[in-house]
Amino acid sequence: MNSQLNKRTILIIMGATDALLSGIVLLIYFGLLPIDISNWGIPRWIIGLVGGIWFLASIAVLVYQVTKTDISG
Repeated sequence: MNSQLNKRTILIIMGATDALLSGIVLLIYFGLLPIDISNWGIPRWIIGLVGGIWFLASIAVLVYQVTKTDISG
C-alpha cells in the first residue's frame, strides 16, 4: 500500500478524533455537559483556552488533510 496514503488516512483519523475530544472539552467548559470543573483546581478560563486552541488546531489538520489533492510524493 502507498505510504503517503496511509499517513494521510492516519492524520485524518487523528484530526477527527482530536476534534471530537476537544469538542467535548468545550461542551464541558460551556456547561452543556453536566460535569463540574470547578473542583479540578484549574481556572475555568484556562480550560476554555486549551479546549479552543486544541479544537481549532485539530479542525485545521482535518480540513487540510481532507482537501489536500496531491497525494503523490
